[in-house]
Amino acid sequence: MDVLNLDDYDADKINEMLDKAQAFKDGKQVNYEGKKIIANLFFEPSTRTHYSFDMAGLKLGCKTQNFNAGDSSLKKGESLYDTVKTFEMFGVDAVVIRHKENEYYKQLVEKLNIPILNAGDGTGNHPSQSLLDLLTIRQEFGRFEGLKIVIVGDIKHSRVAHTNIQIMKRLGMKVYTSGPEEYKEEGYDYISLDDIIDKVDIVMLLRVQHERHTDQMELTKEEYNKNYGLNEKRVKKMKKEAIIMHPAPFNRNVEITDDVVECEKSRIFKQVENGVFVRMALINMVLGE
Repeated sequence: MDVLNLDDYDADKINEMLDKAQAFKDGKQVNYEGKKIIANLFFEPSTRTHYSFDMAGLKLGCKTQNFNAGDSSLKKGESLYDTVKTFEMFGVDAVVIRHKENEYYKQLVEKLNIPILNAGDGTGNHPSQSLLDLLTIRQEFGRFEGLKIVIVGDIKHSRVAHTNIQIMKRLGMKVYTSGPEEYKEEGYDYISLDDIIDKVDIVMLLRVQHERHTDQMELTKEEYNKNYGLNEKRVKKMKKEAIIMHPAPFNRNVEITDDVVECEKSRIFKQVENGVFVRMALINMVLGE
């Protein structure tokens, strides 16, 4: 069993995954006693996703291997498939992969005999991030149906936005997008942040993904935050029970000011914590529970 794209699962299965993650948060214990090995193959930089998958494996009693792309045979021209197949031949039981190519996994799934956990493909999908976001929202509100969220920032280049928008709509949430016009994506419900901030239950911020741009943003940090970011002034306009989220890493004082990162409404570091439980559930699931 692979976990590649949340489009593969209906609402009942998504909630079942969240239930399994919540069980780990509530103290469920699973111990593979070092009999399973998880290889974390990250072809792009990562902190939260990479090392929360690593921590998830360790908490489950798995052994882990962490691939260093910069010191690998990729420098000699080795292909993605050959790299991943090599780890299968080493004897690992599952691979966690992040890669810059959209749907990179299509070249692997028919050729591997071990499960793949997609840790992010280009600007396409980020299933485990969306699941941890959903878990955080469900813990807060107890439901998805009828909730309103605005996702703010670099929508065009964000795999988090693309995955979240699709799954949140399927779960009955109303999803708005906002941010600079040049990062707007057609087909989504776009609105000015100041026109919606007092009406939504969740404000989810995204960083500007400079590494995926051909042109650099012309706005200064201060201008970006004034026009599109979250600051104390905007937080005061939010609904009493509304929360702030961010997949991180965040650029302090750009999309979110220092004084808001850990304010009362922020659930940013709770998302990080939930990421370990979600990834424990996913690893446990693909290993056959």
